[in-house]
Amino acid sequence: MTEPLEKRLEKAMAELQAAQEGIARTERELRAASFAAVSSDRAVRATAGPQGELTGIEFLENKYRDMSPQELAASVLEAASAARVKMNRHVMKALAPFAEPSSDLPELKGFELDWGKIFGPEVLGPDDEDTARGGRPAAAWRDAIGEDGED
Repeated sequence: MTEPLEKRLEKAMAELQAAQEGIARTERELRAASFAAVSSDRAVRATAGPQGELTGIEFLENKYRDMSPQELAASVLEAASAARVKMNRHVMKALAPFAEPSSDLPELKGFELDWGKIFGPEVLGPDDEDTARGGRPAAAWRDAIGEDGED
């Protein structure tokens, strides 16, 4: 026997309220998020803000002094792109639960988002790390440990 309409409506309203609260929490968290990435040559660290905007550039260990303008530009673009992709992946993971179908109400089937269309295809690639601002990327500290042990 099916549930009475009033009971189903009550469940739907409770789920809607929980979703609204969850979206508000997620929105607050995303507004404060930022992600940093280091170029493969370890010359530049770029930070992307909550909308993928570039919020910081650091030139590491004065390596830029020995680089041509083209090399430096390539390092900046690489680090900025990597930071933006990290931020986009974070947004994608944070919002994905809100697109899933309802476990309580089979009528609410959820919806599919084309993240590649929204953020670009690179966001769908392998996710090496999700290091929030303040932490160093895993590959960088592994390399630093390896370099320190070579004395």
